[in-house]
Amino acid sequence: MAGVMLRRRFISNAASGLVLSSGMVAGCGFELRRAPVLAFQTVQLAGFRPRSPLAEELRKALDASPTTRVVEAAAQAQVVLEALTDRREKTVVASSVAGQVLEFTLRTRFAFQLRTPAGRELIAPTEIVLSRDMGYSESAALAKEQEEQLLYRAMQNDIVAQVMRRLATVPAP
Repeated sequence: MAGVMLRRRFISNAASGLVLSSGMVAGCGFELRRAPVLAFQTVQLAGFRPRSPLAEELRKALDASPTTRVVEAAAQAQVVLEALTDRREKTVVASSVAGQVLEFTLRTRFAFQLRTPAGRELIAPTEIVLSRDMGYSESAALAKEQEEQLLYRAMQNDIVAQVMRRLATVPAP
């Protein structure tokens, strides 16, 4: 009987502790990151190669913005986001005495500018370069290929976030 009472008291105290801690979290000011509010309503993505994963990710991010949508024609756009460079690079940085690759550096380069359809520059040509080091082993080649794709995808997401932050600083055209 005493064991049942102890369990009830423990559960009651634990539940009240959860209520207190969840109340404290709700009042701490934490808020999920939202898509930025941009000063323009329409944007055209230009200069990207066909089926570019970066262009698709940018399109999703821009469409998530409550005030902006992506259009296909420059005549419909208030601004044009032009890709100047969209490139992935992979270089060997370490190899064994026998010539086996031990480590790669993965690099993503994205250069862009933002302008009006008439050609007025809103963001000067800007280059974002991200790199990640990745160990390599012949015995785990398939796993390392998947790791490489994940690293490139993470860098791409980081680039999109940086571009969106820069677009949020642009005044209305």
